[in-house]
Amino acid sequence: MKKVLITQSNYIPWKGYFDAIQLVDEVILYDDMQYTKRDWRNRNLIKTPQGVQWLTIPVEVKGKFFQAIKDVKISDHNWNTKHWKTLQTVYAKAPCFKEHKDFFENLYHNCHETYLSQINWYFLTHINHFLGIKTPMRFSSDFVLIEGKTERLVNLCQQLQATDYYSGSAAKSYLDEALFEQAGIRLHYLDYSGYPEYPQLYPPFTHQVSILDLIFNTGKQATKYMKYF
Repeated sequence: MKKVLITQSNYIPWKGYFDAIQLVDEVILYDDMQYTKRDWRNRNLIKTPQGVQWLTIPVEVKGKFFQAIKDVKISDHNWNTKHWKTLQTVYAKAPCFKEHKDFFENLYHNCHETYLSQINWYFLTHINHFLGIKTPMRFSSDFVLIEGKTERLVNLCQQLQATDYYSGSAAKSYLDEALFEQAGIRLHYLDYSGYPEYPQLYPPFTHQVSILDLIFNTGKQATKYMKYF
């Protein structure tokens, strides 16, 4: 039995993204897909006294309407310093910020990647390590990619010898489920309901924020508020 998740890379994503990584045996970051603006690829939400706020990595998009995620370059090399300054200001009073400040400060200050996809990989791998997630991750560009939206996913699963494929529920609108069935691959849609609330600064509580919010508020207890640990 081998469980596989194929997903586009996100910047400091929410806890559900990391739960999905923990649930499976291997993850493929599908960064051959077309980059979409105003999405989760280069930004995520944090909690502030004024409500939720976007942390956005500025990227080069002008005139590049069809570029793949893996080809997107950043447009401001000081983004990491700016983001860390914001995080430090917003979360200074969080219960576990001081304890883990050095880890994340070093993470930001040592991130000098030019491509968005590599930045996302950098943060995903280090946060995985912090949470104790050992699931291997690879890029879709490491594989032979065939044509067809569902056909390509099925073929990637076959290259990985997967028995089970996990996907977000939004994919129900476009996946051809019969192709997975014909290939003998069980298809599962991720369920993100039922998360417990955790002590969070600045009520009202919201789940849809970066994993950093959970870590700065609960520290090494973060996985107790997740589903697949």
